[in-house]
Amino acid sequence: MLETVIQGVLLGGLYCLFALGLSMMFGVMRLTNIAQGDLIVTGAYGAIALAPLCGNNPVLVALVLIPLAMLLGYGLQVGVLNRTLGRNPLPSLVVTFGLSIILQNLLLELFSADPRAFELEGLNTRSLTLPGDVAVGVLPLVILGMALFCTGSMQFMFDRTALGRAFRAVSDDKEVAALMGLNAHRIYGIATGLAFGLIALAGVFQSLRTTVSPADGPMLLLFAFEAVIIGGMGSFWGTLLGALVLGITQQVGFLFDPGWGVWFGHLIFLLVLVVKPNGLFPKTKG
Repeated sequence: MLETVIQGVLLGGLYCLFALGLSMMFGVMRLTNIAQGDLIVTGAYGAIALAPLCGNNPVLVALVLIPLAMLLGYGLQVGVLNRTLGRNPLPSLVVTFGLSIILQNLLLELFSADPRAFELEGLNTRSLTLPGDVAVGVLPLVILGMALFCTGSMQFMFDRTALGRAFRAVSDDKEVAALMGLNAHRIYGIATGLAFGLIALAGVFQSLRTTVSPADGPMLLLFAFEAVIIGGMGSFWGTLLGALVLGITQQVGFLFDPGWGVWFGHLIFLLVLVVKPNGLFPKTKG
């Protein structure tokens, strides 16, 4: 059981990276990005395509891919998504759903339906042995460490920096923020740029951890959405904890049957919705 919990925590680190960008966009703009999973897959394919040009160095790949993704996110928000924001969430849902379809078909045309991965000299098979003869993968440990770093950095930015205060101001009341000199549309663009940077990072790690195919997006979106809802809206730490709960639950399911892991995750998601609709760790005011 100890090994199951450890593996669940490591899996939860990956789910956290999937979910942080979604949490960011919803927290600032109340926008649910239906294309989240497909954007992660696009980031993964971007990493695979850049790998030969960067000497198969994942750090260099990330340093190239993340700024490009941030620029794309800023441009998409300012040029398209800002026009869909309002009291009615349907326009933004329709636009991001359309983006999801476009990305899936574009990836099929460019890379075919064959699964691909970022091969890195057996990194997926390297492991460390912990006390008690528990083996953990080096790559999952790196992913968990990055998830903790990104979560802490995003929460610190929101709580302690001027940009974070601007994010919270336009999220709470866009009109009042405008009276104080804040350009809400520009702030939204910066938020989406940061979210796309997190999405690109998640895509790099997904391509390193396993194979990806153009049809993987909806499943990754579901994992990200479940992590955010289980954790509770409004807190990056809540997103991390929700992702860990989801990862551990899935690993417990795998103990019973290889086909039950994802199903157990869906069950805990539905249970949380019934018992605590605001999530297990909702943001508290004060």
